[in-house]
Amino acid sequence: MVVGFIPSCLTLSSQQPCLSNYVSKHILPIPSTEYKRGVRTVCITRPPVAPSSRQDAVGLRVFVLSDLHTDYAENMKWVKSLSTVEYRRDVLLVAGDVAETYNNFILTMSILKDRFEYVFFVPGNHDLWCRREGQDYLNSLEKLNKLIDACRTLGVEINPKVIEDLGIVPLFSWYHESFDKEKDIPNIRVPSLEMACKDFYACKWPRELSSGDASLALYFDAMNERNQNVIKEIQTTCSQIITFSHFVPRDVIVVVEAAIMYYRWWWNYFDVIVTRYRAMNWGQELCPEKRMLFYPKLPKIIGSDCLERRIRSIHGAEGGGSACHVFGHTHFCWDAVVNGIRYVQAPLAYPRERKRRMNGGENWLPFCIYSQGKFSDKISPCYWSDYYSLNPRTPHNTELAPWVSRFYNKT
Repeated sequence: MVVGFIPSCLTLSSQQPCLSNYVSKHILPIPSTEYKRGVRTVCITRPPVAPSSRQDAVGLRVFVLSDLHTDYAENMKWVKSLSTVEYRRDVLLVAGDVAETYNNFILTMSILKDRFEYVFFVPGNHDLWCRREGQDYLNSLEKLNKLIDACRTLGVEINPKVIEDLGIVPLFSWYHESFDKEKDIPNIRVPSLEMACKDFYACKWPRELSSGDASLALYFDAMNERNQNVIKEIQTTCSQIITFSHFVPRDVIVVVEAAIMYYRWWWNYFDVIVTRYRAMNWGQELCPEKRMLFYPKLPKIIGSDCLERRIRSIHGAEGGGSACHVFGHTHFCWDAVVNGIRYVQAPLAYPRERKRRMNGGENWLPFCIYSQGKFSDKISPCYWSDYYSLNPRTPHNTELAPWVSRFYNKT
């Protein structure tokens, strides 16, 4: 999660790719919430999530997990409590936000690598914070390189790999504000991103990279280019592929094809000319609508357009039953199929979120997404993805939900 926010009083808590070449080729075509301790009357809770199937399974099993945040003692204790026997032949995908400090990152990943045969990792924003380190980093990219070196030393995978005919593709990513294309909530005073999002001061970037535009999203996406040959081989040889990232991909939810007919005078007769066009309606299917969020600007700091394009280039425009993408960051448990791709988020999240049963999980994690040669059949019960499986998104509706409106005065 990325936001420190107390809604009741609106007080805020305290080898690299060549960017210029990549930006010129990939210009975008279309331009966490922390709750007040005393709030116990919010009525949104999610139903208990069924534990993953952990009987003796034949063949490969793949588990997923994100947002471990093991700088919290309770979360580190949970990681240490994982069975030393149960997962010895299994795969774990860690979708970012392991720990803020380097030492806790090393300890956490060492424990996970001891528990699982294979561990894959992509970095999240918290992993690149530089505010509490014993060692001074020049910037967050230097810290990223150090984390990558540590993963190689520990035997943690950061590159695509085929395991028993299953393709696994880690995707580096970052968010950009223009990812959010839905209507903002009018007539309320919402803290700015710079005030609410700790990334703006906890991360340090070279001068040519900025959180204020798409340069970071493009930079991190360019890091995936080095694996294109391996990804193409995976596409050729694997019928089932799991991609995963920390940040949220964007979904094209509707493709409208229409025809315009008009007449053209040509000498002494008319031609009928039919022009076809395709229009894409963009929607954020993997996050609640702004009116549902305590921090309505959250969608501006969660995802990436180029990440979604990267995913579709791997799984295909239509997806299919063999396509799955795992993500993290927002701490909303999620399991839904959108445009042919299954999207899953299984966050440990913050201890306070688990206690209020708002986000995250304990007893059902890590979540088994793949076993016995196929993806798990049952969509796991997650509050928000279940809600949107029954109710359409209405982003044009800017009336705050009751549990949110109580914290805002109209301007």
